[in-house]
Amino acid sequence: MTDSPSGTPATPSYAEVEAALLGRWPESKLEPSLDRIQALTELLGDPQRAYPVVHLTGTNGKTSTSRMIDTLIRARGLRTGRFTSPHVESMTERISVDGEPLSEERFVQAYADVAPFLELVDADSDHPLSFFETVVGMAFAAFADAPVDVAVLEVGMGGSWDATNVADGSVAVITPIAVDHTQYLGVRPVDIAVEKAGIIKPGAQVVVAEQADDVMAVIAERAREVGATVYRENVDFGVVNQAAAVGGQVMSVRGLRAEYEELFLPLYGAHQAQNAVLALVAAELLTGDDALSDEMVREAFAEVTSPGRLEVVRRGPTVLLDAAHNPHGAAASVEAIRSSFTFDPLVGVVGMMADKDVEGFLSELEPVLSEIVCTQSSSARSLTAEQLAEVAIDLFGEHRVRVTPRLDDAIEEAVTLAETGGSLGESIGSGGVLVTGSVVTVGEARHLLRRAGSR
Repeated sequence: MTDSPSGTPATPSYAEVEAALLGRWPESKLEPSLDRIQALTELLGDPQRAYPVVHLTGTNGKTSTSRMIDTLIRARGLRTGRFTSPHVESMTERISVDGEPLSEERFVQAYADVAPFLELVDADSDHPLSFFETVVGMAFAAFADAPVDVAVLEVGMGGSWDATNVADGSVAVITPIAVDHTQYLGVRPVDIAVEKAGIIKPGAQVVVAEQADDVMAVIAERAREVGATVYRENVDFGVVNQAAAVGGQVMSVRGLRAEYEELFLPLYGAHQAQNAVLALVAAELLTGDDALSDEMVREAFAEVTSPGRLEVVRRGPTVLLDAAHNPHGAAASVEAIRSSFTFDPLVGVVGMMADKDVEGFLSELEPVLSEIVCTQSSSARSLTAEQLAEVAIDLFGEHRVRVTPRLDDAIEEAVTLAETGGSLGESIGSGGVLVTGSVVTVGEARHLLRRAGSR
């Protein structure tokens, strides 16, 4: 970054801002303290208190549910800010206003707004502000500057010590809790629930997906301690019915104030219907006594998108991108594939992070994949293709496992297998490809396939 002719610092480029953020402590690390983010937000004037907040945690489904809440609230004529993580292709996706990611120019401005305060916090802290803490501060400031009527915040990891937790959600949403990030959150869902329940603030209204009994007990106890009101899936609201349809699914759901029938949702899988009803109830609670009209709900759900979540990015053969990265997410994806698609064969392109439950993830995929092409993303945290294949061979057998480290080559190889029926002799012409294992793998695949499609 060079100075302008007047001697004042020049506005940084997007690439410079991206590099500055990536040079900070990575978001894959969790240091249990809110001191740094609190110091930053105080210097910024506590922008996170300038608007009501819907706060989401859980193991899977947070981003899709956040996007649905955003769409429903905008259907009521309110301006929204949405913070989600991680991003699929561009850092700008993490901060959205009115349903659209910040442009690169606005993202740079959001960074410039907080930059003068970063060094002040860094100098007064044992650890400098992390990448994640900095982007959270940028989001809070951008939402206040817009200004937005409501902010929808997805935690990055856990809950209690997540940087987003300096905001007080008037509505808290807890999606299904399973095992992930075990090095930070614990190895049992009940232990993880303690951390995630930390987003429940005094007087909040809490929307909870169906959970195991011991997990639900933790959430209920936290709500009791702080005087929050809990609404439970399949007790207070729920999915009445759901069926696959061309381009997604048709569902009927029961909210707190009304039942909505035969809604079209352009996303695949029963888990997305569950996410949808969580989003609906959150929007009902936020908008108060005025129920969302049937027309509003119908139109909002029909326009929902969730990139990288069983997203069809190519036909002939069909290529699906799915950001599942733990066994719970893989199981949901497998159920959705079985109910919504008929592939013969289905070839997997899998690249995973080294800190994930690789065996558990692959065990869920094995019944639906005829072959697996083991690959890796550009992330330093990625498991090598060869290491992934060692686990895969034990589950699939050597004859169903291929090793192709370069992601572009892996996708090309899988497409060829799907087109020709694979090495196991399945029918020609009905094959598909599933790219999965991590958000980074899916994001890089999405970039490659979209670039190829634009040629």
